[in-house]
Order: sequence, then C-alpha cells, then structure tokens
Amino acid sequence: MRKVNKNRLYTLMIIMLATFTIVGLILLFVLLDIGDKDVEAAPTIDEIIDNSMDMDDITTNLLDEGFIRVSFKIETDSKGSKKELQKRDFQVRNIIIQEISEMKAEQFSGKEGKIYLEEKLMNKINELMQDGNVNRVYITSFLLQ
Repeated sequence: MRKVNKNRLYTLMIIMLATFTIVGLILLFVLLDIGDKDVEAAPTIDEIIDNSMDMDDITTNLLDEGFIRVSFKIETDSKGSKKELQKRDFQVRNIIIQEISEMKAEQFSGKEGKIYLEEKLMNKINELMQDGNVNRVYITSFLLQ
C-alpha cells in the first residue's frame, strides 16, 4: 500500500511540474508578444517631413537690445496636427516672438541655449494644440546680432 501512495505522489508531482512549466512558457510568450507591440516604430524621414511645417523667418528684438532672425521646422504627430498648426500659424508666431523677446543674446550661445529654446517652444505650442501634439521644434536658420 505504501508503494502505491509513493507512485501516486510522484505522478502528481510530475503532473504539477509539467503544468507549471507549460503555464510559465505560455506566460513568457504572451509577455514577449505584448512587449513587442508596445514599442512603436520610429517614424521614417518621409513621415516626419509630411507631418512638419516650416515657419518663415522671424525677426525680433532681444531683451538686451540685440536682435535675432530665426526660422523653424515644427514636427507634429500626424497630418491632422499639422493642419491645425497651419491654421494656428499666427498664434505660433506670437508665441515665438514673445518667448524670444524675453531672452538675452548670451542665452543663445552654445548648443544648450538653442536646445532650451526648441524645447520651450515645443511645450508652449503643445499647450495651444487641441488635436494632436508637436513632437519636436527644429531651428533651421539662425542669425544673432
């Protein structure tokens, strides 16, 4: 009788071990599959260009009596966002002029100043947007005097 109980115990343990292994493998494959779907592919250069808008040169005074002439390319997250941005062109220009006119020439020295301006403009324009977002603001020409 003892031998029969031991065989049943071993059989039960093997079945439980096999069940846990199969459930673990299924869970692993499901998690790996979900992880792949969460990662979005980076947009191609053609998609970036299709979803971007060029801002003509903007010339404005700086806080310290200098002046700047700068132009931008603004990348949005979709064609719909680009259309909204084009309609809001006058508002975007206003934001740009206001933000730049509060800066001094020394704030534009080096890469950090330009990156700061790009990020600040992106955040301000995103506050304005209702349908979509601005992904990035690029300075495409820059003249400081």
